[in-house]
Amino acid sequence: MEAGAPGRFAENIMHFARVLRTAGLPVGPSRVLDAMEAVAVAGIQRRDDFYWTLHAVFVHRREQRELFDQAFHVFWRDPKLLEQMMRLLLPSIGGAEPKQQINRRIAEALAAGQSNAEKPKPEEEEIELDAAMTFSDAEQLRHQDFEAMSIDEMRRARQAIARMRLPLAEVATRRLRPDPRGRRIDLRATLRSAMRTGGHPLRLERREPRRRPPPLVILCDISGSMSRYSRMLLHFVHALANDRDRVHTFVFGTRLTNITRLLKQRDVDAALNRIGTAVDDWSGGTRIGAVLEQFNRLWSRRLLGQGAVVLLITDGLDRDAGEGLAAAAERLHKSCRRLIWLNPLLRWEGFEPKSRGAQALLPEVDEFRPVHNLESLGALAEALSRPAPPKPRHQS
Repeated sequence: MEAGAPGRFAENIMHFARVLRTAGLPVGPSRVLDAMEAVAVAGIQRRDDFYWTLHAVFVHRREQRELFDQAFHVFWRDPKLLEQMMRLLLPSIGGAEPKQQINRRIAEALAAGQSNAEKPKPEEEEIELDAAMTFSDAEQLRHQDFEAMSIDEMRRARQAIARMRLPLAEVATRRLRPDPRGRRIDLRATLRSAMRTGGHPLRLERREPRRRPPPLVILCDISGSMSRYSRMLLHFVHALANDRDRVHTFVFGTRLTNITRLLKQRDVDAALNRIGTAVDDWSGGTRIGAVLEQFNRLWSRRLLGQGAVVLLITDGLDRDAGEGLAAAAERLHKSCRRLIWLNPLLRWEGFEPKSRGAQALLPEVDEFRPVHNLESLGALAEALSRPAPPKPRHQS
């Protein structure tokens, strides 16, 4: 690996850190200084040593590995990946698509780092646009797929998600509250009132069941096939957890992890950092049947006893080919008030649940909804604000 002049090399590390920060990695000045010190200790004689030295400093979560890997090979002049990046930045003139595509955020971060001084400034001219048949930026952002968003679009989408609210329809509980028009007579309150007036006149006190939103249980898939959606959806879950009580959140890949307390952190980035440290199965396989069976066995009674609404966020791609999933999903469906399956693959018009996991899961859900952009999240909020239709009774 060519080192170049010492001063230029340190400057290149600083520019590389700037590219990572533009691509979305939390890289600050302290990490840049740490990277320079680490490289000075490890040396630059071998490319692999240099790669893993910077990787140890800049990468702290599993989902950051792909961004770092592509940025490293392109920035430090890997000819193959650099050629693919240029194909993305230049207009397409035909030919086969590259087998490995550069992440859009990496391409934008590298393009943003180029100096604009070398480019001639175009002459200023007035351009009149007819906006009669165009959409606003906010409208375009609502329909933009999370997977296809740029860095700026993801930032704006996270801001919009932080402002979202989920008005669950209120349901009657077992607890009662005083109500002058209630259907039930409160004997204790009636006797207390009679003692104050000597029983003349006898006024009947009444009460009604208290109404409040049901508990919300969220099961979010963080496997490799869901990695590009799970982070944006965790922003949505964080907004819900800090807006209302009785929100219980779990993430799963090959195992189930309760992150309810971790989401109570008010700062969303700090909360996601804690989750990334606590969860070990990011971007791996998925065992939906085993995970739902574990949830039914360990958490179902304590969380679903008050008629909870369950949001199951997954694409239905199961490593175990749906083994045990039908029975686990059936038990979960019977234990909750409403089971809603949110699947990003449903954004395709021709989507068909052909995998065994999807076929086993689909008959046991009350609703099947897409979750791939801001519009789908808004539609979910609107659907949950309406009372759920009564469940059909299961015949034995």
